[in-house]
Amino acid sequence: MHSIIRRILGLGLGIAAAAILVPILAGTALAEPRHGMSTFGELKYSADFTHFDYVNVNAPIGGTVRLRDLGSFDNLNPFILKGIRLRGMGAGAMGLPFESLMTGTADEPDSLYGLIAEWVDVAPDKSSVTFKLRSEATWHDGSPITVDDVVFSFNILLEQGRPSFRIQLANIDSVEIVASDQVKFTFKEDAIKRDLPDIAATMPILSKNYYGQVEFNKTTFDPSMGSGPYRIKSADPGRSIVYERVADYWGWHLPVNQGRYNFGEIRFDFYRDRTIAFEAFKAGEYDFREEFTSKMWATGYEFPGVERGRVLLENRPSEAAANRQWFVLNLRRPLMQDRNVREAIGLTFDFEWSNKNLFYGIYSRLGSIYQNTDMAAAAAPPDAAEKLLLEPHRANLPDGIFGDALKMPKTDGPRNVRTGLRRATKLLSDSGWSVLYGELQNEAGEQMKIEFLLISPSFERIIAPMVANLKKLGIDASIRIVDSAQYANRMRTYDFDITTAAFGTPLTPGVGERSFWGSAAAASEGSINYGGIADPVIDDLLDHLAGATDRVSLTTAARAIDRVMMWNYYLIPQWYRSGHLVAYWDKFGMPDAPPKYGLGFIDTWWIDTAKADALKNQN
Repeated sequence: MHSIIRRILGLGLGIAAAAILVPILAGTALAEPRHGMSTFGELKYSADFTHFDYVNVNAPIGGTVRLRDLGSFDNLNPFILKGIRLRGMGAGAMGLPFESLMTGTADEPDSLYGLIAEWVDVAPDKSSVTFKLRSEATWHDGSPITVDDVVFSFNILLEQGRPSFRIQLANIDSVEIVASDQVKFTFKEDAIKRDLPDIAATMPILSKNYYGQVEFNKTTFDPSMGSGPYRIKSADPGRSIVYERVADYWGWHLPVNQGRYNFGEIRFDFYRDRTIAFEAFKAGEYDFREEFTSKMWATGYEFPGVERGRVLLENRPSEAAANRQWFVLNLRRPLMQDRNVREAIGLTFDFEWSNKNLFYGIYSRLGSIYQNTDMAAAAAPPDAAEKLLLEPHRANLPDGIFGDALKMPKTDGPRNVRTGLRRATKLLSDSGWSVLYGELQNEAGEQMKIEFLLISPSFERIIAPMVANLKKLGIDASIRIVDSAQYANRMRTYDFDITTAAFGTPLTPGVGERSFWGSAAAASEGSINYGGIADPVIDDLLDHLAGATDRVSLTTAARAIDRVMMWNYYLIPQWYRSGHLVAYWDKFGMPDAPPKYGLGFIDTWWIDTAKADALKNQN
């Protein structure tokens, strides 16, 4: 989804609402107030639509869905850097109590529809955007959501919010009240403005009154004031969190809320170990899981619940872009600033062996930061439009970038692995490293040392062969597994050599990509530019990406970025698969047509009481 908070929290469970076109108010300069807006092209849904196509408007309401998450948490304030925040599905659900002026859909790549805002008016030159607030929009305590809340939200997030908020809001020059129910965002004159209306529209709106009584920049277990379809009912630190459906939520009448948010309660129980969490699922301790471990999917689902048809297994299709899952190299380390070293490390990852022996052939190798989209760099050399973007930087680009797109070497046998390791040895030698007494040393006689930081023991089996190959090169390679608190702190302060991370891939990338690859994010503690990529070439191409005025120019800029990222070996690509592998106890109903770009579990499924009763009777 498009909301900034859901980009940061990780899972797109967005809260959507529609609005109606209203007359232009006298004395207010409006260009074309609309019920929605789209980055490129027309909106799918007209002003008089009644519901999204991927919902069941007659879905029953109620019941409790039990889910699992991993790790721990010590903070219910999702807007600040401090504390251990929720991750995974629990992180996505954390967005449910909070709303923005507009929100996206799961069947369009770049459209937004009114939520708190009744309509939106974008200036013809995109220098500003104005929103009219709905008169019926209220906080959970019944007080109205006001334009003062919008202005306060911008200021507090810009000044004290997480780095990702500050980076994305930085090009908004001012937010001003232009009427009792209207607020105007004006953008900096020299800013690239294409995405700025979207950023303003999806900024989470916070209660000025609530934070007038509560300190914003501190961790807390007291749920913040929200306005969405769910509120936090209870939270047991590091153990569980429960969201309850808000019966008198102000937005139930809106068209895009029809058929959505059907669970009466959503409960997350937290486990510190994946194996224990899976055993709990087999025992019926929770109801639904999306499987991300290939070995578990291939070998773990032969238990009575599945054999008796009580647990259903599905590979649900999705047209969403593949997640960006990588080995992240910390370029803040002097060692990792050498491109030869980065390429050499990448050559020690034997994907084909891992896929065959560890992943049961489920995955394919990532080869692009925009995998499974037409924004991935083509296999052929860059076309004329790409060259136009790349040519000014030729002196600062790797050899080969103007040729074919980079392909990861095949390692489907011991001979090919040895070939890769020989290539790695040559690269390291070219950078001044040599083997002495079995140790890869620099000119000062210091052995190269590399540590992989992991949060889960289950990943150790994947890293171990890579560590073994690094040791063959004379490198002192090791694995360190830490608990969730240590991992969060070390990632926040970038205290690692190599780790692994998965990033969502936007269908319409823009200014938000600066949070992943931009120099400003690299310099900000706690940002999601974990690798510390600070490349002026990337920064310039990100500007072209954010400023693209049509799909063609967007695709061109994305492909250029892709080539530079891959040829510099800023990341070591891991693997991906399209679709969702899900397992669930047979107690749910779901729409006939799933959303095009997502799973839609939390916001479109429901409890089927007949199925749920049948499960109970079988116990």
